[in-house]
Amino acid sequence: MEAQLRREDENEERENAKKNDLIVEWRTTEGRRSEAFAKEERERSSPEAKLGLRVEDLWDIQEPKLSPDEKLNACFEEVQVSSFPKSSSSLVEIRSDCSLAEAVRILAEHKLLSAPVVNVEALNDASWLDRYMGIVEFAGIVVWVLQQSEADESPDATSDTDGSDTASESPTLAAASGMTLFGRLGSLSPRSAASISGNYFGTLTSSDLYKNTKVQDIAGSFRWAPFLALQNSNSMLTLLLLLSKYKMKSVPVVEPGEAKIDNIISQSAVIHMLAECAGFHWFENWGNKKLSELGLPLMSPKHVIEVYDDEPVLQAFKMMRLKGIGGIPVVERQGRTAVGNISIRDVQFLLVAPEIYKDYRSITAKDFLVAARKYQEERHAVLPPVSGMVACKKESTLKEVILTLDSKKIHRIYVLDDTGHLEGVITLRDIISRLVHEPRGYFGDFFDGYAPNNRG
Repeated sequence: MEAQLRREDENEERENAKKNDLIVEWRTTEGRRSEAFAKEERERSSPEAKLGLRVEDLWDIQEPKLSPDEKLNACFEEVQVSSFPKSSSSLVEIRSDCSLAEAVRILAEHKLLSAPVVNVEALNDASWLDRYMGIVEFAGIVVWVLQQSEADESPDATSDTDGSDTASESPTLAAASGMTLFGRLGSLSPRSAASISGNYFGTLTSSDLYKNTKVQDIAGSFRWAPFLALQNSNSMLTLLLLLSKYKMKSVPVVEPGEAKIDNIISQSAVIHMLAECAGFHWFENWGNKKLSELGLPLMSPKHVIEVYDDEPVLQAFKMMRLKGIGGIPVVERQGRTAVGNISIRDVQFLLVAPEIYKDYRSITAKDFLVAARKYQEERHAVLPPVSGMVACKKESTLKEVILTLDSKKIHRIYVLDDTGHLEGVITLRDIISRLVHEPRGYFGDFFDGYAPNNRG
């Protein structure tokens, strides 16, 4: 009897084991199907996710001995720039004989920070090297605006420190003199900036000078002549390093012998690609790390460039241009609480809608933000909105920050403590710099064929 019961128990255990094996096999099969289905759905969902899927496949076959950072480098080295989705911004070009006013309108309408400039004097069969003069940026337009404010408001702005007379020099030529202009911008003191009344920009934008100044007149503000470009056969690693370590905001993609730009890949486009890759193993492995684990923010609070809310708004634009940054936080003088953000492209409000400031005796950073937001709300304007103080904490994950930056279409996020005080700032460039690193000797003689712009 006992032997029979023991045999029945053994048979039952074997049957249960078979059932468990079938369940495990079913779950494994279903898991694989679900994973494959998820990848298939993601592949269909967006071109950016398709690129991320390619990285995912490469991630899975990388050598186990590689660190996660080395694996990401290896993956992006295998993916070509041609895999990156085409941008609609690559279709936007500005003629060299276009007025500065029209250039500002085009950039604002398309929500762009910059656009390539086509040389109208180039031959029809010219290659891209001769077809383009460079890239016009809001940063260069800010230089021009600051130069006009100095020439009009500061009696000392007509002479250089060496005593040479610049009164007869064309303001546009002065604005186009690149790095040499930075020294003169230093003479824009808070007092002279504050003396600029609210109706100044209405006067400036209605002047013949503004209407007749051509984009080609500020060619000296272009960083390269015409620009540093990649080919579709270059690797994504090369692109990511140019956008991070080498501080390029965007990189044109062209082919040898071709006349037109094939694509323009910006830092914002890369951040959008990363946001679309949420859920992939490689992204989650990297993106779920806390900011502090990745050494972010990069700078300490005392090194963050900021402007007080009662300072002239031109002082904010001057500091951005002098320091080579794309945005600046606005903080209260009393208490030092962060209250807003001004970016380099916000200069468009002074040029496209100057009427909103005509009643101000002078325009402070706070006045600028309040008036611009009111203008947006009342008119549902096409201009990109003035970004508020979008913030995070040091405990936030990189994934959270990427999703926030992408959804709000902004270029920086501020790190605040529990009292609202600034602890740092994280830019798109900072994030990309934590995705890849430059191997020793990677670029070799890559930059030998390019030179900074020496026009002016």
